[in-house]
Formats: sequence, structure tokens, C-alpha cells
Amino acid sequence: MEYVPAKTIITRSKDPNWFGLDYNMNIYRGCCHGCIYCDSRSECYRIDQFDRVRAKENALQTIRNDLRRKVRSGVVGTGAMSDPYNPFEKELQLTRHALELISAYGFGSAIATKSDLILRDLDILKEIQEQAPVLIKMTITTSDDKLCKQIEPSVCPSSQRFAALQTIAQNGIFCGILLMPVLPFLEDNEENVLSIVQLAQESGVRFIYPAFGMTLRQNQRDWYYQKLEERFPGQNLKERYMKQYGDRYRCTSPRAAALYHKFADACDRAGILYRMRDIISAYKQGYANSQLTFF
Repeated sequence: MEYVPAKTIITRSKDPNWFGLDYNMNIYRGCCHGCIYCDSRSECYRIDQFDRVRAKENALQTIRNDLRRKVRSGVVGTGAMSDPYNPFEKELQLTRHALELISAYGFGSAIATKSDLILRDLDILKEIQEQAPVLIKMTITTSDDKLCKQIEPSVCPSSQRFAALQTIAQNGIFCGILLMPVLPFLEDNEENVLSIVQLAQESGVRFIYPAFGMTLRQNQRDWYYQKLEERFPGQNLKERYMKQYGDRYRCTSPRAAALYHKFADACDRAGILYRMRDIISAYKQGYANSQLTFF
């Protein structure tokens, strides 16, 4: 494992409206899941050799110091730039030990991941939940394991993620699905979206937060188009994207409005939350006083 220097790891969230996060934490740089659509590959993030995972130097000591300096507790989010449960985490356990520190200092935790390795840390998540909010967000964009392996080749398939969510829910932890991105011309169909809602209901999740489309910019666009040609030969997907979106950053599905209507109706019938304000309110319910704890 290569280590990179970092003066601080837990930083103030730039958008507290995003799942009600107060702080962000990225212990690793880069990701080896190989997802063909990943926005973190974009040039603006300045992550050299993105597919090689590196860890922050003296991460746990830095996290402890960061937490000690915070004058207000809150929810620490992780997984925005690099999956905290990459394969190296199984041995290094940096995410696990960081969660132990978060628990010790009375903070909450919101984790975004695509890995069922998170099940290893259920004991700590339940410990955190005794005093502060916990939110688990599992990215699932297709119910088809074959398609999943084409677009997310080095991470557990969707079926394993649904199984992991079921275990998390059974342990009483607030969890749900990030249905994003929904790739135009590959995943933006009614059958895929409604099957995800059905499997989510069967798994006992509390929410699904969608984005019917994707983003494309800088070198990420070139990477994505290359992978489309390699993994979906003869389907002319690159040409369809270029004709539909040109150089646009936001690539909303042409079917987005119709899909959202079908999706929302299915979620309402299943009792699954899908509006951001409702998700934040639900997972933070009962923890209002914890947001006012001063050290």
C-alpha cells in the first residue's frame, strides 16, 4: 500500500443538504472497483492513476485530532470520492478503526459504498447508532448482475448488495439505495427501475434516492466512451451519447420524467422514502440533541 500525506481528513461539508452531512471523510484516494461511469475520475479532482488505491498517511491519528478539534458534533460522511470498503480495507481496517473513533467522540456516520464488506462493521455501526444518527447508502444502478459486471467489474454484484442491505436492515440500521447514475440507453428503462424498487422492498430498505442520468466531463468522458465500445460492441452507444448530449456535463435520461413518475408511484406503494428532506428527517429522528453537543 502506498501512503499519501494529508494534513486533515475530516472536513466541513460543502453541502449539508446532501443527506444532512456535517463533515466529510476520505481515508483513501483512488478506487479499484473499475466502474466505467465514475465521476471521481474527472481531471478536476487531480487524482493521478485513479485505479490505484492509496491511503492517507497517519490516517487514524489525523482523524482523532480532527475529531478532537471539532467544537460541534454531527454526521461524518464517507464514500464520496473513494469507496471506504475497497479490497485493501479488509486487511488495513482503516475505515473500521475510524468508525471506532467516530463512536468514541460521539459523532454520527453516513457511509456510501458498493461493497458487502461493510457487514464486518455492523457491531460498531450499532454502537454509534445508540448515541448518534447512522445512514448506510448502497449504490445499486441495475438489478441485472450480468450488466452490473459490465459496468462495475471489480465489486460485488447487485444481488450481493441487496443481500447485504437486508442484513443491515435486519440489524435495525437505517439503510437504502443510491440509484445513481442511471446510465442512458443502458439502465434507463421501466423494467430495471421497478425491479430495483421491488427488490429494495423485499430487502427492507428505508429509502431509494435516484438520479435518472449521469455526468460526463473532461477525461472521464473519454474513458466512459472507450469502455462503452469495449463492453457493448455493435450497439453504437458512443454515437448515441454524442448525438444526444454533445459536450454537456449533465446527461439526463430522455426518459427521466416518465421514469420518475413510475418510480415515485412504486415507492409510495412500497412505503419507501425517495425525497431528500424525508430521508434526512427519518434517519435523524430522535437525535436532535446530539447535533448540539459541544466539547
